Amino acid sequence: MSEQNRIRVLSVDDHPLLREGIGAIINSQADMELVAQAASGREGIHEFERLVPDVTLMDLRLPDMSGIDAMIAIRASHREARIVMLTTFEGDVEIQRALKAGARGYVLKNMPPRELVEVIRQVHAGKKRVPAEVAARLAEFWSDDALTEREVVVLQHVAGGNRNRDIAEILFISEETVKVHIKHIMEKLGASDRTQAVAIGVRRGIIQL
Repeated sequence: MSEQNRIRVLSVDDHPLLREGIGAIINSQADMELVAQAASGREGIHEFERLVPDVTLMDLRLPDMSGIDAMIAIRASHREARIVMLTTFEGDVEIQRALKAGARGYVLKNMPPRELVEVIRQVHAGKKRVPAEVAARLAEFWSDDALTEREVVVLQHVAGGNRNRDIAEILFISEETVKVHIKHIMEKLGASDRTQAVAIGVRRGIIQL
């Protein structure tokens, strides 16, 4: 296949071993080539601007910024950018945020190499691709009541080990209001106590520890 017809791929990931592995998988395909690698969000944005690849594989967790924020920055000037989020993480909130922000695909790092290259081909062809287990996770919580911004902030403070009184002082609200927020958080997440609410919040990607 001529070089002009190959799918040009940019890989953004801060793990050298993973980058090497992805590079080897892509370069072993007759119809694609790895044009560059980046180890951070800023480097990824710079390489995208320099090369404007056909498909970008973007790690969700990068050392300097979220991969979603890096994607938003790229798409601000390149609306047609085809970006696939690559992650070990299945939190439904992060998946929703990535897809809303314009990700064309969302794949887990434990997927077989043949599936990864298939996703790259499909995204290059203009399709969206979310694997079945990720789609199932999205569907599981799709109808759930989302936490409000204030509830997310309260949950983050609970995760940080703060008591109700501390949270009230930090947020300039009454302790009673904090209790109401925590009650709503536990109801929405289906948690029986604060510890379980934090665990569910982390698993679903609502908060990060």
